[in-house]
Amino acid sequence: MPMSAEGSVDAPQGTPPDPCALVRNRGYIGLLVMAAVLGVPISAAAYGFLALVNELQPWIYADLPKALGFQATPPWWPLPLLGVAGLLVGATIRYLPGIGGHKPAEGLSTTGAPKSRDLPGIFVAAVATLALGAVLGPEAPLVALGSGTTVWLVRLLKPDLPERAGAVVGAAGSFAAVSTLLGSPITGAFLLMEASGIGGPMLGVVLVPGLLAAGIGSLVFIGLDSWTGLGTYSLAIQDVPHANTPTGAEFGWAIVIGLAAALLGTGIRRLALLLQPRVERRLIPATVLVGLVIAGLAIAYAEGTGKGATEVLYSGQTALGPVLANSADYTVGTLTLLVACKGLAYCASLSAFRGGPIFPAMFLGAAGGIALSHLPGLELTPAVAMGIGGMSVAMLRLPLTSVLLATLLLGWQGITVMPLVIVTVVVTYVVVIRLSPDPTDRFKTGAREDPT
Repeated sequence: MPMSAEGSVDAPQGTPPDPCALVRNRGYIGLLVMAAVLGVPISAAAYGFLALVNELQPWIYADLPKALGFQATPPWWPLPLLGVAGLLVGATIRYLPGIGGHKPAEGLSTTGAPKSRDLPGIFVAAVATLALGAVLGPEAPLVALGSGTTVWLVRLLKPDLPERAGAVVGAAGSFAAVSTLLGSPITGAFLLMEASGIGGPMLGVVLVPGLLAAGIGSLVFIGLDSWTGLGTYSLAIQDVPHANTPTGAEFGWAIVIGLAAALLGTGIRRLALLLQPRVERRLIPATVLVGLVIAGLAIAYAEGTGKGATEVLYSGQTALGPVLANSADYTVGTLTLLVACKGLAYCASLSAFRGGPIFPAMFLGAAGGIALSHLPGLELTPAVAMGIGGMSVAMLRLPLTSVLLATLLLGWQGITVMPLVIVTVVVTYVVVIRLSPDPTDRFKTGAREDPT
């Protein structure tokens, strides 16, 4: 067979490419080398991005008020933070190329690498969203920045890079950027694989360069953690309570939690999609207003419970472990108010800001699971695992990734409760799809459509 310019094997028209022939091709080995080489700077840049956000959050929320003469962070402090966040994000979407990245209310987008001119806007909107308190996570900006920067760097060196090779290199950049953010390179690989809809015999061919970049990225994260002492910025929960073998009652609870997660997730998504066009009509003032609403929800929760407003603000990535570890300090009423305020703030953030939907969904599922664990027949760890799995699939519509997120996060205890998580995820997924009004009502996960 003749060789194409992009290092693949040309097949007759209408014939699918042969994955074995592609792997044997020297051009494919070149792609692997390129993925390995680029995995180092991209994962280092991702580490720097997460370190920046992680340092800005406590500085802006706790250190800055003290520097301005306050004894402690005043209760009203989230109002100016979220107002400024709304102003910055709204102006970025309005005036910079690329509308600040994908719209999170429409799902996790992996439809291709953004253009180089879009990268500054994605970066500014993401930092303003994540550092100033909107309820979204870093995974979507990292995917976009990782893929876009990788393709930009490669095209600087090789301007005639074919489109297909550019897509594979961009995917490898995404893998490197989220290599350890979700706790494991495998979880990130499943996320990107499901969200992009790759499958069939070509799955391994496309996936291997990304896995290589993710593995190298994990090593870079570990090395930078040791060198800088800043942290790994990987999703993890320590000292997870012991989980016993699942019981019949807990399988019943898996169905209940699956139904509840489907209803809650569908409500959040639909309301966010309903608000999104209304925000876009008067972009800057509406985004500022949405930011003030998020701040008001955080203040209401803090004043009503005596807990920190940051439990409502931000993605929930760093708050998830402490809430689980101190679950005995939270009453059912406090947890219910937390789920309500965080859920509404999450919905508002989806409609106007820029970021990823994963971590807030996981936090909501965990908080709801802790609240339900006070009921008979349901232990704490299974309840948290089922809540995380149910809310993850409700918002992402990625069942395999949702099972991995809920189980690998909890370590060995997660393996024990995996059957319960699977039942919950399946129930939630089926109900969410059934609740979709018709096939034209799309909640985008990459380029895929709802299977209804």
